[in-house]
Amino acid sequence: MKIKTFRVISNCIIVAVIVGILAVTLNVTTERYAFSNEKAPIYKGSSTNKISLMINVYWGTEYIDDMLDILESNGVKTTFFVGGSWVASNAEVLKKIAAKGHEIGNHGYYHKDHKTIGEKRNYEEIKITHEIVRLNTGIEMNLFAPPSGSFGDVTVNVAEELGYKTIMWTRDTIDWRDKDSELIYNRAVKDASGGDLVLMHPTADTVKALDKIIKTLQSKGLTVAPVSEVL
Repeated sequence: MKIKTFRVISNCIIVAVIVGILAVTLNVTTERYAFSNEKAPIYKGSSTNKISLMINVYWGTEYIDDMLDILESNGVKTTFFVGGSWVASNAEVLKKIAAKGHEIGNHGYYHKDHKTIGEKRNYEEIKITHEIVRLNTGIEMNLFAPPSGSFGDVTVNVAEELGYKTIMWTRDTIDWRDKDSELIYNRAVKDASGGDLVLMHPTADTVKALDKIIKTLQSKGLTVAPVSEVL
């Protein structure tokens, strides 16, 4: 318990340092933006035979080990979009996900509505999450999934400025709301095709459906892969 508490405190200190640095530099950084033309968020990849099960993580930590085991037993890799505040308390779990060879994406720090927050806050949410993931894993992320799928022109342009592509989804299992493994399964596989980005979360019913989802997609000739490969 003491070790876990120390790790949480260490990550909180890291975040505090990052915030301090941003407080000094952010006004200069955001004022220098010469935003490019809007780059549309991506709802579907161009692959004809690959599909991604993109897993957004702010909670449900207790289900991640089971998900990792199922993914590994089927020989597939995917993308976990992680919240920065979750990483601050679960750095070891993040490291385990990365060690298994899965792609890590940015899901903002506090699960804010990015369409309604300003330029500065959009920048902070993405940048601080980027830094805490990088400091814990060495990974330089470049895929950003806006929490709740909410974004505006400012969000897209800030993400692009920070080297990110904004990722949405083709199909949503709505597993956070509907605790029904068969419904989650049907939403994931019905009429699935290459390039699809399937949104899910770590929930008990998603775990129940996951093996069947993967095997059904594979039976359709589709390969489950990280988002970057599907794009």
